[in-house]
Amino acid sequence: MKVILLVANIVLCLFIILFILIQGRGAGLGSAWGGGGELFQTRRGIEKWTLRLTIVFIVFFFIVSLVNLIL
Repeated sequence: MKVILLVANIVLCLFIILFILIQGRGAGLGSAWGGGGELFQTRRGIEKWTLRLTIVFIVFFFIVSLVNLIL
């Protein structure tokens, strides 16, 4: 059971990394400290779905991690 949970954690982790990398808007880290000055834009289409899938995979990762910790 532990091996299955560890494999599930690894697969979920890879999907989370993939979806986070897909979401990049090209701003880089410079915008994290106030640079850029772009206008706020809402996410539409595929951007909205990648954000939602990322959140879902993070929740699943958290749940699998907790189950793995308890067992």
